Amino acid sequence: MAVLVVQNAANCPIGPLGDWLVAAGLELDVRDSTALPDLGGYDGLIVLGGMQSANDDECAPVRALLARALADEVPTLGICLGAQLLAVALGGVVGPNPEGPEYGALLVAKRANTATDPLFRDLPITPDVIQWHHDAVLQLPASAVHLASSPGCEVQAFRVGRLAWGIQFHIETTPEVVRAWAAEDDFDLDDDTLERILQRTDAVHSDIAEVWPRFAAAFAGVVTDPASVPARRPLRMATAEPVTDPAAIRAALAAEAQAAHRPPTFGP
Repeated sequence: MAVLVVQNAANCPIGPLGDWLVAAGLELDVRDSTALPDLGGYDGLIVLGGMQSANDDECAPVRALLARALADEVPTLGICLGAQLLAVALGGVVGPNPEGPEYGALLVAKRANTATDPLFRDLPITPDVIQWHHDAVLQLPASAVHLASSPGCEVQAFRVGRLAWGIQFHIETTPEVVRAWAAEDDFDLDDDTLERILQRTDAVHSDIAEVWPRFAAAFAGVVTDPASVPARRPLRMATAEPVTDPAAIRAALAAEAQAAHRPPTFGP
C-alpha cells in the first residue's frame, strides 16, 4: 500500500513514524511540498510539519491536495502544520495560539469521542507527545470531531470526514531533531529553562516509542482496509464549554466505560 508523504521542511522528516508505518506494511513515497505528484495511485496521504503558516499562499497546493484527499476518501494524517493545513483546507481557522507557544514534552488528554475512533481508542488517556508550535487551530471545520485537548492548546487532535485525522503535536521526532529546532527557533526563554525543556524532551522519546507505534499501526490498518472504518454517525451539537482538564476527562471516560459494562435492565 503506497502512501504519499509530503515533507514541508527539510528539518521536519517523518523519522521513527516512518519506521513504524513501514513495519506495519506500508510503502512510503516522501516528496517535497514544492513538487507534489498527483494523488492518484496512492492509498494514503501524510502531511508533515514545517515552519510555514498554514495560511501562506505557498501552502495552497498542499491545502488543495488535502481537500482532494478528503473528497476522495483517501486515508489522511496531518501532523502539526499538516493538521493546520487540513483544517484551513476545509474551512477551519488557524492563527497564533491564544495561550502562547508550546515547547517540549507535554501531555494531551483524549476526549470522549475517541472511544470509537479507530486511531485513538486504544491509546492511553493522557499520552506523552512532543509540542513545538506557535500557531494552532482556533476553529475546527464544520462537522469535525474534536479528539484531544491540552490546557495550553484546545485543539490537539481532530477527525474530519471518515478517514482524515489531524494532530497538532509531534510523534515522529528524535531528540536530535528537536534540539535542531531549538537552535533555529526564536525563544523568549533563558538558556537554563530551554535546556531543562530539552532534557525532558530527550527522555520522553522512549515513552513515545512505546505508545505511538500502535497509532501508526492503526493508521496503516485504515490505509490497507478503508472499508473497515464505518461512516460516522451524525453528531449532536454541544453547547457546553469543552473540557480540557485531564483529570476531568479521565473521570468522564471512566464513568462512560463503567456505564457501558452495566448489565441491561428490562421492564419497569
